[in-house]
Amino acid sequence: MSHKPALAVGLDVGSSYTRCVIARLGDGAVDTPSDNRFHCLGVGLVPSGGWTKGRITDHQAVTECVAAAVREAEASAGAQVESVVVGVGGLSVRGANNRGRWDLGRPREVTSKDIRSAMHRAMRIQLQEDRMILQSLPQDFVVDDHPGFHDPRQMVGSTLEANAHIVTTSVLEHDALVGAINRAHVAVRETVYEAVAAAYACVLEEDRRDGVVMIDIGQHSTELICYYGDSAQLVATLPICGDHFSRDLAHALRIPVEAASVVKEQFGSAISEGTPESSFVELPSVDGTARDAQRILVNRVLEARAKQLFEMVGMELAKFGMHRAIAGGLVICGGGALLPSICDVADGILECPVRKGLAQGVLSWPDELQDPTWTTVAGLAMYAARLRNHANVAKQSSFALSNLFR
Repeated sequence: MSHKPALAVGLDVGSSYTRCVIARLGDGAVDTPSDNRFHCLGVGLVPSGGWTKGRITDHQAVTECVAAAVREAEASAGAQVESVVVGVGGLSVRGANNRGRWDLGRPREVTSKDIRSAMHRAMRIQLQEDRMILQSLPQDFVVDDHPGFHDPRQMVGSTLEANAHIVTTSVLEHDALVGAINRAHVAVRETVYEAVAAAYACVLEEDRRDGVVMIDIGQHSTELICYYGDSAQLVATLPICGDHFSRDLAHALRIPVEAASVVKEQFGSAISEGTPESSFVELPSVDGTARDAQRILVNRVLEARAKQLFEMVGMELAKFGMHRAIAGGLVICGGGALLPSICDVADGILECPVRKGLAQGVLSWPDELQDPTWTTVAGLAMYAARLRNHANVAKQSSFALSNLFR
């Protein structure tokens, strides 16, 4: 009797591009939970449509892009997609710490049921209208006022408290994205905060313990997550994004935003120092008239915006007292990571090690996808693989699943 391979599919519906990755768990002959090898089978990439400033404004266009990306991935993988894990981001995503207390009644051993109860209490937060919980990220547990336990099972106590970072988003925007994907005849198995998925693909456990920040610089938003002690301490969405870099250039050079984006990608750098004043770039022709601009001007504009972005990252970390607790450094992914010298700017502002985030641990990952723009969708596929591999655990304990991906 033949068995279908265990497929894991990640879908990243971004403002610029829609990406789909189909991967296989195990050896492909049988769904074997003991075989954790993760193989990339196929990918799909199409330009996105239907978005305006990070929000869906044309549901049909988004549906068509999703369908096209999934079809391309299916053709590449020779497999059919049934469900996907989808990334959710944008300015509507917010994070906050919360605590839930559970009374055990008498001194006894803590059980998995007690942990679930404490986590459910931590998730009881006052939500504004049109807000929903996207993810709950466990931090640690307190047993009889003794803090710092990651797994308190079999400990003896009378009270249990759960500390968690709760990620919320807009119900309207979340449901609009899920609905557009469903209309492409694709089921959404899970929605995941994009920064969590990206970190899952490119941040090692030891880096999380030492303290690390991961930012995903997209076209219309920048997602941030900070880990310390193997737990998420901060989730935030920053208003500065790739579109701001392009618009700054468009204003300074008096050219359309689309043309400024081309100049940024082909000639730009996040550092202006060392750029000869005699170096010029030819601007894309708008009315048939050729025009040049100093390259140092282009780089100064980009440098100013890059400094503002990382100063904002530093301020977010300082709010939570994390600005001196990131020995693991800063990891940058997303389209913004492609800007030359952006890591050097981050290093100068935050005074920590900085690197670009590339997907790790994927077999048969194409060389052309060794690129920070593919990190998030790789993490979504990995997340889908772990969901499938631990399906039995997930059915028995919702906490075990959330704890698995903290």
